Amino acid sequence: MNAPGLPVHGRDFAGYRDTPPAVRWPGNAQLALSIVVNVEEGAELSIGMGDESNEFIYEAVERVEGARDLCMESHFEYGTRAGWPRIRDLLRAYGVRATLNANGRALAISPWLAREAVADQHEISSHGWRWERQVHMDEATERRTIARAVLAIRDTSGHAPVGWHTRSATSTLTRSLLVEHGGFLYDSNAYNDDVPYIVRCLGHDHVVLPYAFDTNDMRFHNHGGFVFADDFARYCIEAFDRL
Repeated sequence: MNAPGLPVHGRDFAGYRDTPPAVRWPGNAQLALSIVVNVEEGAELSIGMGDESNEFIYEAVERVEGARDLCMESHFEYGTRAGWPRIRDLLRAYGVRATLNANGRALAISPWLAREAVADQHEISSHGWRWERQVHMDEATERRTIARAVLAIRDTSGHAPVGWHTRSATSTLTRSLLVEHGGFLYDSNAYNDDVPYIVRCLGHDHVVLPYAFDTNDMRFHNHGGFVFADDFARYCIEAFDRL
């Protein structure tokens, strides 16, 4: 419990408490499930791509400084070369429409992926320009980053994104810059609920669609929570079967 007078800087610890909203999903569905496919290949930090450093977070956790990390580059190429075709076939087989959380630079490098996603009627949301945090960006840099990501997605898919999800920490200005840019209906830069909610930002209603790390495949990484694919499947199923 907060001590009297202790500032919380706009944070909401209460949520809906004992009065959750009576959500009515289309078709009277009992559940609305957002399935996200992250598209980051080519947007990771890479000296080979002209970046200031190399990415070091992946299955192989190793820092290579001052030279290209061909091992890490190869890891990130797997998703587009082998992963996406299998994921695409699986989504089509089950008639599932997903959200592709795509970095602008990733689609600029692999525009065919954007075209295939649109052909299959998937949504393409923005995951930023590069696969990077925004927490330390100054306002001008962050504004340019948003504009550049939007342009890349629009040019490759034919549609500007209506959603945004920053890798890890945003800045305190991210949401207002998205609303200021225009065209964004929601962001997934929150992890504090199971259902969408609306916030007021710059005089507009803005939807927050919370993201979930516990049902994310990052838990297969070193010291993660899953060993076998069935572990992941069982966990994801029970995540909503027990609601």
